[in-house]
Amino acid sequence: MKQPPPLPVPAGARWLVTGGTGFIGRRLVEALGAASVTVLTRNPGGAALGGSVRVVTDLAAVEPDERFDVVVHLAGEPVAGGLWTAARRERILRSRPSVAERLVTFVERLEVKPRVWINASAVGWYGMRGEEPLDESADARDCFSHRVCAVAESAGAAAEAYGLRVVQLRIGLVLAREGGMLAQLLVPFRLGFGGRFGAGTHWMSWIERDDVVRLIAHVAADDTLRGPVNATAPNPVTNADFVRALGSAVGRPAFLRIPRAPVEALLGDLARELFFGGQRVLPAKALESGFDFRHPDLREALAHALE
Repeated sequence: MKQPPPLPVPAGARWLVTGGTGFIGRRLVEALGAASVTVLTRNPGGAALGGSVRVVTDLAAVEPDERFDVVVHLAGEPVAGGLWTAARRERILRSRPSVAERLVTFVERLEVKPRVWINASAVGWYGMRGEEPLDESADARDCFSHRVCAVAESAGAAAEAYGLRVVQLRIGLVLAREGGMLAQLLVPFRLGFGGRFGAGTHWMSWIERDDVVRLIAHVAADDTLRGPVNATAPNPVTNADFVRALGSAVGRPAFLRIPRAPVEALLGDLARELFFGGQRVLPAKALESGFDFRHPDLREALAHALE
């Protein structure tokens, strides 16, 4: 496993992380290293985060006089984890806000409030936007992905009432071979069955996982950042370009085409929004604040992710 990226974390900073056993959260906890980290998880037996990490299953176990500087809320039902049945839509819509509501209640009873709350959202907030470049000033178009992000952001924003600086981190497609979309694509691409979705003209806003982790630390340290912050690399690509780059990275042709009509007929909005729709998102706030993307180019990012 690659070494986690070094983070400019102030000595003595205390972090509370939800979703710390997940795809992004585990890497964040690894990178925080010697920092004081508490992870809230429903599954302590599966955490395996190292002896220096405190794991709790219930915030009631944390005393009001304990201090946390940074809250990072990553926990939530994965949007791409299965068919969007009515029951699953409801679980997705309630998952992240329900944890956020408990966290806000927890913040209320803390004697010393954290400085910052970093709330995981996604680029799906913007809706399906075609060719339009989208920075943090862009508005939204309604769809299920937008509604999921909107309720998550609203729940996290409630922490502002207690003086916290709240950042809504709108995360793109995260690249690492250990999980996420890339892990699901590797097997078919390595077998020579890679291909674009439909015409391949829709945009994919991506980011390498270690750059997400570094951006979280950057956002935590920069007091000028608040509200939405796009967590995407500065060079989004079309689906066709992504497919070509991934095929090249694994040394296999990627000439197939997944037809749109039958997939949408089978999967409905899930296919329309996640497989054949997208957003051309630009990380204006991150760049303006001086954040240095280590992996801004897709081909280099894929090579790093697959090391």
